[in-house]
Amino acid sequence: MSLTNTEQFMPAKLAQAIANPLFPALDSFLRSGRHIGIEDIDNHAYLMDFQDELEHFYHRYNVELIRAPEGFFYLRPRSTTLIPRSVLSELDMMVGKILCYLYLSPERLAHEGIFTQQDLYDELMSLADENKLLKLVNQRSTGSDLDRQKLHEKMRTSLNRLRRLGMVFFLGNDSSKFRITEAVFRFGADVRSGDDPQEAQLRMIRDGEAMPIENSLSLSDESDENGQESSNTADSAEDEQE
Repeated sequence: MSLTNTEQFMPAKLAQAIANPLFPALDSFLRSGRHIGIEDIDNHAYLMDFQDELEHFYHRYNVELIRAPEGFFYLRPRSTTLIPRSVLSELDMMVGKILCYLYLSPERLAHEGIFTQQDLYDELMSLADENKLLKLVNQRSTGSDLDRQKLHEKMRTSLNRLRRLGMVFFLGNDSSKFRITEAVFRFGADVRSGDDPQEAQLRMIRDGEAMPIENSLSLSDESDENGQESSNTADSAEDEQE
């Protein structure tokens, strides 16, 4: 009798998915906004095996389990989601777009996919409007060396935040070097269908185009019902300490 009741509310394959030892940690990763790519072999294979079942599972929380064209998985919230969420800052989003640009660049192959924080900072200063960048960290910026130092620190904080979302991973204990994952295409969705994706991404950067991108749950394609963004101060404080 109990078996019949269980199957009535939870299909056998979904029960198998939830009983899998990978599920608790993976569920936590997804809810925190992490993207799961093919480099995460076990978790990615698990999501491939149980994709249909988990799509129905997360639908109950008003979120969608998405498999992007590049193959990575993430949760996309609806405005009525039952899971708390927050948004990335404008600088976070700009850093994400620069990472996507670097991922598409010939330099990625030339350097075996390895970039440094200095590479990221140089591209950020070269491609984006410097005055606007400095205003993001100090509204009264005069363009001083101190302002640039603060921007570099804030960029590092943004990189750490994107690392937690599965956009990059550091090389061992050396946080100055990193590899970029395909999940950065969340910041370059418009380049997928273009003839020259790197040029399209460069245009987005120079035009300063921004998207309402989620942090705590996922990088959302939808804004909140009131059209406003909220911030996650706890996350920011923790990132600053890294």
